[in-house]
Amino acid sequence: MKTNILGIYEDEKVLTDAVDKLQAQGVTISDVFSPIPLHGIWEKLNLTTRLPLATFLYGAFGAALTFAFLFWTSVVSYPLKFGGKPLNTLSFIIIMFVLTINIGTLFTFITYFVREKMFPGKQVKLDVPRTTDDQFTIVIERPLDMSLDEEKKINALLKETGAVEVIETNN
Repeated sequence: MKTNILGIYEDEKVLTDAVDKLQAQGVTISDVFSPIPLHGIWEKLNLTTRLPLATFLYGAFGAALTFAFLFWTSVVSYPLKFGGKPLNTLSFIIIMFVLTINIGTLFTFITYFVREKMFPGKQVKLDVPRTTDDQFTIVIERPLDMSLDEEKKINALLKETGAVEVIETNN
């Protein structure tokens, strides 16, 4: 069973300074929970996401699909020549732009919810419920082979860096 050591903070500046100090001491931080966006925290924790790439690919797919549909309906299936205008015109651009954004956004939301295993009726388990309100949490994954001295050192470092509470949870 995986165990985490949680350091709970009440100020975002204290938390970001604590992240720097803990990493300088060689402590690996697995996550940070916060009620607000913390700028620069992703870079400090070396976290990455492929969601922007997925959004781009969904948008490119949406643009190609929209163009193919518009071309097929306007040129192949039911061509209407009026006023000497060509069948394939720049009027496609506005519709393609809007549908590219809509399709990219829709599939990005679906990808996010599937990836995060979010669904209606899901019961959320928060180790520190106030992280959705006014507290910040540093999560340190505790390996099974961690010694008691290492655990005491991490707990002391968390307290030293301004944590108002240090708890251990089982996941």
